[in-house]
Amino acid sequence: MNKAARHDRLFQRLCLSAALLVMATLAGLLLALVIGGWPAISHFGPRFFTSAAWDPVADNYGAAGPLVGTLVTALGAMMLALPLAMGVAVFLVEFCPRRLAHPLGLAVEMLAGIPSIVYGMWGLFVLAPWFALHVQLPLLLNLDPDTFWGKLFNGIPNGANIFTASLILAVMVLPYMATVFREMLLTVPPHMREAAYGMGCTSYEVVTYIMIPYVRRSAIGAVMLGLGRALGETMAVTFVIGNSHAFPDSLFASGSTIASTIANEFAEASSDLHVSALMALGLVLFCITFATLAAARLLIGREAS
Repeated sequence: MNKAARHDRLFQRLCLSAALLVMATLAGLLLALVIGGWPAISHFGPRFFTSAAWDPVADNYGAAGPLVGTLVTALGAMMLALPLAMGVAVFLVEFCPRRLAHPLGLAVEMLAGIPSIVYGMWGLFVLAPWFALHVQLPLLLNLDPDTFWGKLFNGIPNGANIFTASLILAVMVLPYMATVFREMLLTVPPHMREAAYGMGCTSYEVVTYIMIPYVRRSAIGAVMLGLGRALGETMAVTFVIGNSHAFPDSLFASGSTIASTIANEFAEASSDLHVSALMALGLVLFCITFATLAAARLLIGREAS
């Protein structure tokens, strides 16, 4: 075997080792969560996933409150951030003057680099008080609490609620998604756009019928990237969600997420069952994230077929 062949085989083995290391790390993480969370799951049974009770004094725990809070805040953030991110990307690629597109793109990328603790402090000291005074309080005073809208927006006007957490998450995932969308739209061949304009298409038609369909498969990955960030965010949500383990009954009700519950209580867990319940919450979050990625792969596979 010559020297080049030995180097090639060594390179292949190094790549295989890297892949196996990643798989082993993932398997070890999953095993640790299963072992740590199993005592709570076996003790409470299915009730652990359906109950909103969370009482460390009585060692009574249920994951329904944090689970619903995680899903509602993440989906709410995506509903707010997705159209804005696409709009920002389309503007930078299609309408923004060339001399401004680069600095504006850098500004959007800089937003993605801001630590989550900074977003949380901004949400706690700026967004939450403003939201309570100018949004929650007027809605509370003007909506009938017996109507659908009154029940949907019912809650203590303190700015710490499910909807505020969704706003914070939307601001956090927006630059990630906008940056990825922008890079994808830049891959659209110029001759396709020029041909569409030459046929008399408007800008709206070029964007909706040429550019977006061209990057549709990759866009699914960008959406899932933002959703994964929203599902696992911890500190920013902890500041503004209210940290109530009760089942949220409105958008303006205080709540909690799986990540915020673990961050708040893991260091002060007072019993083995309490620690196990928090580990079980981590396992639930792991499964949600895995299911999200699996769904993304299925959607991308369908688009390809």
